[in-house]
Amino acid sequence: MPRWKPDARQRLVVEALRLFAEQGYDATTVAQIAERAGLTRSTFFRHFADKREILTTGQQVLSRLLTEGIDTAAPDATPLTAVAAGLERASGEMTSFNRELSPLLHAAIEANEELRDREALKSIGMATAIVEALKRRNVPEPAAQVAAELGVLAFGLGYTRWADPTRDQDPGELATHTRAAFDELRAAAAELR
Repeated sequence: MPRWKPDARQRLVVEALRLFAEQGYDATTVAQIAERAGLTRSTFFRHFADKREILTTGQQVLSRLLTEGIDTAAPDATPLTAVAAGLERASGEMTSFNRELSPLLHAAIEANEELRDREALKSIGMATAIVEALKRRNVPEPAAQVAAELGVLAFGLGYTRWADPTRDQDPGELATHTRAAFDELRAAAAELR
């Protein structure tokens, strides 16, 4: 078995998700994941601390991208415009690889209570990252919280539409879907007055 393969991390993620979907998260071992990916356990542990980290790594990257987009928004941007910039930044980094993994990830999460709980925490983590980024822009806490929740909802809705495996046509870019979802939610929020 070669010691180094350039796509090891992606292969580990794909094979882990396949195994989680086939036999369940709890029944899947690190050794099985590594073997299925054609790698060693030590290679697995160079990339991930444990099998749970496979599912949480994306959250850290997503939160970082969202905050980068907010941090680089125009200084005079409104809170919602800054969140839109964060959504644009994060969505722009998602590729067809992310879209292809979505059904496997969804199946693994739906089949395991611990993973469903972690998925809920992911949304809370994203919202917290957005709130902190907005507070650095001197946005008051209540406004930052509302803007963050709209951003998280928009990302989730846009991602769901983009990753929908029943779509017959090319879904295009994720950013198109998150932008449309955010616009819909902004319009709905405006009607709440």
